[in-house]
Amino acid sequence: MPPEAPSRHPTAPSHHPSAPRRIAGGGRPVALRASLRRIAVLAGHNVLLRRRDPAHFVSYLVMPMVLMLVFKGMLGQATQAVTGLLVMFSVLSMADVATATLTERTWHTWDRLRATRARVPEIMIGKALPVFGVLVVQQAVLLAYGVLVVGMRLAGPLWPLALAVTAWCFALLCLGTAVAGVVRSQGELSTLCNIAALSVSALGGALVPYALMPAWAQAVAPVSPGYWATTMLQAAVRGDVAGTAGPAAVLAGLGVAAGAFACRRFSRGWGRSATL
Repeated sequence: MPPEAPSRHPTAPSHHPSAPRRIAGGGRPVALRASLRRIAVLAGHNVLLRRRDPAHFVSYLVMPMVLMLVFKGMLGQATQAVTGLLVMFSVLSMADVATATLTERTWHTWDRLRATRARVPEIMIGKALPVFGVLVVQQAVLLAYGVLVVGMRLAGPLWPLALAVTAWCFALLCLGTAVAGVVRSQGELSTLCNIAALSVSALGGALVPYALMPAWAQAVAPVSPGYWATTMLQAAVRGDVAGTAGPAAVLAGLGVAAGAFACRRFSRGWGRSATL
């Protein structure tokens, strides 16, 4: 008699050699390591792109350094000159933040990137980390220049200033990423960032002291992120912890809202090259 055929019940487990095996309790650490690896690869690629084109970074360092000396002579206030121009040129740097994502759409590589295993938050973080580092270095260099050359005096510890720089860079990073999901070309991005830099700086009290602004400008100033950034940085220079923490919380909340908008917009396909 022929041997009895093996059972092929649909619920029988498969023991094929190539079938993936799950390790009890080890799924989450493995997934976390894979996610961190993907973020590291994306961040390394964007660091390479930054190193190949440092022109904007250099220009946004040299121009405010020159203007700080001019504004110091005009206003007679080193703190106002340093913090105001730092805010203005950091808003201009927001274009670099948006460019990190916009170039993928311009080169028509965004769809390929989305086709990989990397999720949208991983892509955003991988692109954001190098830009965040550039923003922090830019502001640290300008603050050091303001103290050593322009004559700004720090009246307290350094950690409130570090908190202020971190909060402002985080807000700029998220806002720039959100802008990348709205504009469709480098021309639109450049126009929007130039207008935003002047508007945010002028209405926020970055170019002239808040007390010298007209009444209508003082009334609308809190709408501008530059107002909170300038107020926060000047409070940090004075060593006012409470005056630093309040605006930092506002900017952090603004950054979280802008980051959530950006992730939602890109995850729903609105940032794909097909929309260009």
